Amino acid sequence: MMKAYIVTVALFALAFYLASASDPDPLQDFCVALKDYSDSKSAVFVNGKFCKDPKLVKPEDFFFEGLNIPGNTDNKVGSNVTTVNVDTLPGLNTLGISLVRIDFAPYGENPPHTHPRGTEVLVVLEGTLFVGFVTSNPENRLFTKTLNKGDVFVFPVGLIHFQLNVGKTNALVISGLSSQNPGVITIADAVFGSNPPINPDVLTKAFQLDKNVVEELQKKFGAYIVTVALFALAFSLASASDPDPLQDFCVALKDYSDYSKSAVFVNGKFCKDPKLVKPEDFFFEGLNVAGNTDNKVGSNVTTVNVDTLPGLNTLGISLARIDFAPYGENPPHTHPRGTEILVVLEGTLFVGFVTSNPDNRLFTKTLNKGDVFVFPVGLIHFQFNVGKTNAIAISGLSSQNAGVITIADAVFGSNPPINPNVLTKAFQLDKNVVEELQKEFGIEK
Repeated sequence: MMKAYIVTVALFALAFYLASASDPDPLQDFCVALKDYSDSKSAVFVNGKFCKDPKLVKPEDFFFEGLNIPGNTDNKVGSNVTTVNVDTLPGLNTLGISLVRIDFAPYGENPPHTHPRGTEVLVVLEGTLFVGFVTSNPENRLFTKTLNKGDVFVFPVGLIHFQLNVGKTNALVISGLSSQNPGVITIADAVFGSNPPINPDVLTKAFQLDKNVVEELQKKFGAYIVTVALFALAFSLASASDPDPLQDFCVALKDYSDYSKSAVFVNGKFCKDPKLVKPEDFFFEGLNVAGNTDNKVGSNVTTVNVDTLPGLNTLGISLARIDFAPYGENPPHTHPRGTEILVVLEGTLFVGFVTSNPDNRLFTKTLNKGDVFVFPVGLIHFQFNVGKTNAIAISGLSSQNAGVITIADAVFGSNPPINPNVLTKAFQLDKNVVEELQKEFGIEK
């Protein structure tokens, strides 16, 4: 009887787990994806990927190099997407975020497509793009914006969207996506290039086209479907972090004075009436502007989260630019609600994170231009510029508001201060040293 009960409970739990819709919170510090499944003794099945034995995990599991290398745009659409997801960076497993570089030839485009499992937040590094997305039925509203260097735009999960280079020079963007494997469905390829082909009669009626035109389109797009199908069938599981939206978007209301008439309380932010939403709600400008690093740590973080870009509300992702003076650092800190995936744009950084008790293992890596590194949610981590020149990084975070806890500020600069006796014992320091640190980091500093 007990065995039958356990089996029933297990099946119910599994069914409930599989029914949820986005990437899960990890149940350990990390779950590095195993590429070789042959040794089933060393792994546990989690989230569609086996986990590597934590004792065998290395800094390289959280590292990807080469995102500074331009992709080949010599193709029919004039663009190339270089993807850094769980398949190319196994440390992303269970952490709910990934990163891409998109290169555009002059007048090249990233054609209409969707990401079935992830919101995309994009920053333009070079060039000028015309971008847009279309809402779901029945409105099918088109939101468009012309983006220049440093501009940021959000494409909500599952909506059809595109990017077009409207300039005479190459363009370059970095995008964060709110899934370790968000998937891609290119509309033309999926509709006219499926394997096996969709019955032409179905498409003739759906698109109001002559059957001969449909069959010609199917011949043209049929060769590209295998890759699309593999992406589209990639796994999608669970969620306990930022929720899936229940509508196309829920733009955060900054003015709550009339919330009862125009908004519904969702995820800590009121939602703007969808009829009043504008393209500007998904737009942020100025991420090309260097932050002021003239401070005690020699770094500056420019954050693009739900407070500065209200269209991110409910979409589970945000972005940050980090500037470093020579030998500047982003001191040890945590993001309580988000994993961070960072790409170096300029300079050389020494980075690392520390696992939780009892091991407290330190994973470190030296990153150069184009290198990518992952800092799992909640773990203490840091970035230090080891070069004689300024450094710049862009980070995606797997929450619309990942939060920051700078360790020194929180411990020694709390308001009101933590009782010095507590810190004296915790850090095994003389009480006078603790009180001096509290003066240094306290609100009166």
